[in-house]
Amino acid sequence: MKIRGKRIDHVQICIPVGAEDEARAFYTALLGFTEIEKPDSLKVNGGLWYKVGDARLHIGVEDRDGYNSKSHPAFEVENIAEVRRYLEEHGVSTQDEKPIPGVIRFSFRDPFRNRIEFLSKR
Repeated sequence: MKIRGKRIDHVQICIPVGAEDEARAFYTALLGFTEIEKPDSLKVNGGLWYKVGDARLHIGVEDRDGYNSKSHPAFEVENIAEVRRYLEEHGVSTQDEKPIPGVIRFSFRDPFRNRIEFLSKR
């Protein structure tokens, strides 16, 4: 049997317990992602869900002591140079990533040390 993937449905990253307001300040106010309502059965777990293009970003809660993983979601964005400049003007430290032919990309850490990559295909 060959499993045929259709698309990314969602990526989950995590924040500390009780940090939803800070996450909203970053993901909603700064990045401009659209928050979507979690199913009632999952609201008790905390966290947030976002719509980003045709994918979803799920932000769960957990103990984050010493966290600095390479795992990350990567989002294709328009006007990547303007986006990077905007983030840096708002105090977000960005980092060049190793080159990939036909792709402009950089990464940054959210306030919870989650790595996020933005890219643009040429």
